[in-house]
Amino acid sequence: MSRLSIAIPSKGRLKDNAEAWLTASGFKLRQKGGGRGYSAELKGLPDAEVMLLSAREIAEGLISGQLHVGITGEDLLHDLAGAFDRDVSVMRRLGFGGADVIVAVPAAWLDVETMTDLEAAGALFRERHGRRMRVATKYLKLTRQFFSEKSVGEYRLIESPGATEAAPAAGTAEVIVDITTTGATLKANDLKILQDGVILKSEASLTGSLSADWSAEAMSTLRIFLDGVEATAAAKTFSRLETSNPIPEDKMSDFGLTLLSDCVALCPSNKASEVARSLTHAGIETVAIATVNQVFSSDNAVFENFVKKVSRSA
Repeated sequence: MSRLSIAIPSKGRLKDNAEAWLTASGFKLRQKGGGRGYSAELKGLPDAEVMLLSAREIAEGLISGQLHVGITGEDLLHDLAGAFDRDVSVMRRLGFGGADVIVAVPAAWLDVETMTDLEAAGALFRERHGRRMRVATKYLKLTRQFFSEKSVGEYRLIESPGATEAAPAAGTAEVIVDITTTGATLKANDLKILQDGVILKSEASLTGSLSADWSAEAMSTLRIFLDGVEATAAAKTFSRLETSNPIPEDKMSDFGLTLLSDCVALCPSNKASEVARSLTHAGIETVAIATVNQVFSSDNAVFENFVKKVSRSA
């Protein structure tokens, strides 16, 4: 793979949010073949191969090295990766697609509130029914690891092909491990989350593959992409100050300003109003505060850290 391959979710809210995030970073998405096309291009990044895939396909592609970069849920990456830190590297968490992987039991189980309670309930269940209680889930690896950490062994896993939250009511399992955003679906199915039953807090992440074939061309395109991504992220922390007359040099260090010209500077957003007032009190007649869309820098720590990880895994 000489060209950089990028995969984004192909449908739903995750796709919409990913597309909006890409546009804000300076890379507007255009699908090929209309709304049903599964390839695309990013304006501003012509040397990248862009694909629209399911979140699970993206996670699998990153882990196997078939994809360079992708946007997918951390829950899938943790569940599917053989060795997470060796297979992939999360470059940036994106602030959308948030959900928790949780352990839930029937609300009627009044004496089961913790994982320790669940182990005791499992032993009692086995004694009464002659079999282990069943745990339905799509997250087989995460469930095994978490249950082992919590010293829960009185269970057997049932892989869930469909709506996991319906398994207890349908009689196919007693416990579930599933992903939830609000918990409303769990409540609708008379389930409750155990007090210490949050396995993973997941969200959509921009993730790079450590096992992909990284050519010099792919790395060069990745740098262009991450420059845009990090410029947008940096802009959220800065405001632009425009003054009617030059900013005194002593005020630059006092307020932590980055001078762009005699009358224009970048200021930490959380201090912008305070700094503007102080500058007017120092003799500057007018100070305007403006939002910033992107702030580019000659350094890109996210890119450099990823290059180091790829080098170590080679």
